[in-house]
Amino acid sequence: MPDPGKFQQQRASKKSARDYSFSPGSMEEIEQFKLQQANFRGQYEAVFPDHGAPKTIVIIPSLTLDQQILSKIKGHVYYEERMLCMLLLLRMPHTHVIYLTSVPVDPIIVDYYLHLLPGITGYHARQRLTLLSCYDSEALSLTQKILQRPRLIERIRRSIPHGHLAHLACFNVTPYERTLSVKLGIPIYGCDPDLYGWGTKSRSRQLFRDCEIPLPEGFEDVRDQEEMVEALAELKRRNPLLEKAVIKMNDGFSGEGNAVFSYLGAPIETGMRNWIRKQLPGTLKIVASDMDYEQFIGKFEQMQGIVEEYIEGSNKQSPSVQCRITPLGRVDVISTHDQVLGGESDQVFLGAYFPASQEYGSEISAMGRRISEELRDKGVLGRFSIDFLSVKEPFGWKHYAIEINLRKGGTTHPYLMLQFLTDGEYNEQNGVYYTANGQPRYYYATDNLYSERYHGLTPIDLLEVAISNGLHFDATLQEGVMFHLIGALSQFGKLGLVCIGDNVEKTKNIYRNTVDVLNKL
Repeated sequence: MPDPGKFQQQRASKKSARDYSFSPGSMEEIEQFKLQQANFRGQYEAVFPDHGAPKTIVIIPSLTLDQQILSKIKGHVYYEERMLCMLLLLRMPHTHVIYLTSVPVDPIIVDYYLHLLPGITGYHARQRLTLLSCYDSEALSLTQKILQRPRLIERIRRSIPHGHLAHLACFNVTPYERTLSVKLGIPIYGCDPDLYGWGTKSRSRQLFRDCEIPLPEGFEDVRDQEEMVEALAELKRRNPLLEKAVIKMNDGFSGEGNAVFSYLGAPIETGMRNWIRKQLPGTLKIVASDMDYEQFIGKFEQMQGIVEEYIEGSNKQSPSVQCRITPLGRVDVISTHDQVLGGESDQVFLGAYFPASQEYGSEISAMGRRISEELRDKGVLGRFSIDFLSVKEPFGWKHYAIEINLRKGGTTHPYLMLQFLTDGEYNEQNGVYYTANGQPRYYYATDNLYSERYHGLTPIDLLEVAISNGLHFDATLQEGVMFHLIGALSQFGKLGLVCIGDNVEKTKNIYRNTVDVLNKL
């Protein structure tokens, strides 16, 4: 096994990145970042297999996404709490965790996670946990806020114990995270932002074709309203029976950058383009709330995007495959989920069942692995997910690859929670998750449990209700419910749940029971 001390000595012997004054996005900064990432392979070999090795993980749960679209999601600043499940890394006795947030996390919420640590006292874990905050709830990504605070960056540096190898764990990696990585002089376990294009809607379609994976009929690299009209008209020409099409911004997320166009009333032979041009402003169904047509078109022209057919089906599912590429180049298929989509046109992510149906779990896993191998060859690193649409046909399921998300997402934190609590793993071949003692486990997870009656409930109120009604995770049975997004509850009436059981029906019962209890408050 590689010697961790050797890599620490190498790091100490080189002039630290903090001694340089790189301009954000400069060639010098990019070269330094690539050097840090290249050295990460040795660090990974040295400390990741050894649970007793001294190491520090700096967690940056920043949703560094388009802030205009992100603002449509209620309580989005509290989505930074979704990665609190990574506090369970403190079960490794010599691991330190530094967790950054825009606003402070209530200590009661932190205690809620730490009490789950097996074989570790809360006191021991707290000695190895550093919570830092920007004390800033403005509509700006967490990483940008950190970069505006040089003293906070210095506190992060000082919080990394001497002799520890450290890396950043981020929700997604953009040039902002790259700048922070270089300022701290530590690598990121995530994708180089220069490769982020492969996570856009347009480049996803290109890669699916290269992998010979089926995808919806459509067009990528659509730049403006006129090209949107041309694409919609051509789709209808190719398939006269097509009833709807989906328009997606390249960097949209959770369906919030999507819109659905209906061909109802379209002319049969001539005048299709003019008809579409006239219909678009009045009939385009935009998923993002409070975004009108002019705003949508303006944002689309800024991001550009795709136009593709709306996949129909009487039995249609929306599975996803979560994968990971390690610094050693190994591809892991981590999980599959059946996503629950809602909204008027079923474009909004509401939650997910784990694992995906065994009828097709292994099929989409194989497709996910093929896509991941192509991404690996392009240099991609870290966790990401691939979304599909699957339609039941007379002789089986037909799968369409929809998009690649080169970041963590709505299915990442529930799976991490399950894995940390049960020490198990997903079996790619049969599509089942097994705990460390060989027992199957399933869950239903959501970030979108909402009710007006939840407004005003504080974290301590929620936990008192949970304790009084047995709403908890039973470590002996390895079943129960875990809450997240707790900070969003009082102001926004919004909460997240992960309901874990030994069969699908039990996860549904745990969810229904939890909702029934909360709705009686």
